[in-house]
Amino acid sequence: MSARLVFNVLAVGGICMFTGIMAHIGFSFGAYWQSMAPAAFLEWFSANAPLVGRTIPLFVIVSFVGLAGSLWYDWNDSWRRGLWLAIYACLVAIFIVTFAWHLPVNSQLLTRTITPDQVPTLLDTWLNLHWLRVAIALLASVLSVIATSRSDKPAPNEDAGDFWR
Repeated sequence: MSARLVFNVLAVGGICMFTGIMAHIGFSFGAYWQSMAPAAFLEWFSANAPLVGRTIPLFVIVSFVGLAGSLWYDWNDSWRRGLWLAIYACLVAIFIVTFAWHLPVNSQLLTRTITPDQVPTLLDTWLNLHWLRVAIALLASVLSVIATSRSDKPAPNEDAGDFWR
């Protein structure tokens, strides 16, 4: 097994797991949170929110290690380099939304500085922006698979053109 393969597996696996965790939060917790009374949601969130996202940093680290190594190995391949850089751009966009909106709001929810009457609107915005992050992460997942699936050498009868080689 080559180091390049290890980095590719870390990149694809980490990004796809990150995407899956975020989708799980949206599908499972999002619907549950919206079904709760606002005061009950605030109580639940302050007690349990730290448990919900604790695995995300692990997969983010794995993703960045894999991305860094994959980008380094593919730096001289402009097509793959472009894909890896697009994936980095996707992750940066996710982090901008996370640090600009989700973390400050989560902090307010954890400290209960949000009143129950603010919860429905705030939660709707939180979930809409969360789904935006999931969509961007899904795009990064697809791009990572494409970046690793292109063969370095075309098959003898390949007619798909240069794009898939």
